[in-house]
Amino acid sequence: MNTWEVIMTREDLVAKIAEDASITKKAAANALNSVLDGIVEALQAGEKITFVGFGTFNVIERKARKGINPSTKQPINIPACKAPVFKAGSKLKEAVK
Repeated sequence: MNTWEVIMTREDLVAKIAEDASITKKAAANALNSVLDGIVEALQAGEKITFVGFGTFNVIERKARKGINPSTKQPINIPACKAPVFKAGSKLKEAVK
């Protein structure tokens, strides 16, 4: 199996939610979109989202730093930025062992 191979798509996840919750795919898609939008909005506001046992979404601030352009070998300045991160929880880690 290729490491970059996509196993489950968004549509597959919507279908699974619909089946497990005995709802329509449209309702499942709305629910999934609502959850994902909520996560994005919370991260934009600088909040941390924790699903106990599953994991934590957070935003980290990366400092400005110097780097090297790999194609030209010239030094470049990499600006400071914010980046979303996910840390898996204990139950998720155990489930994929």
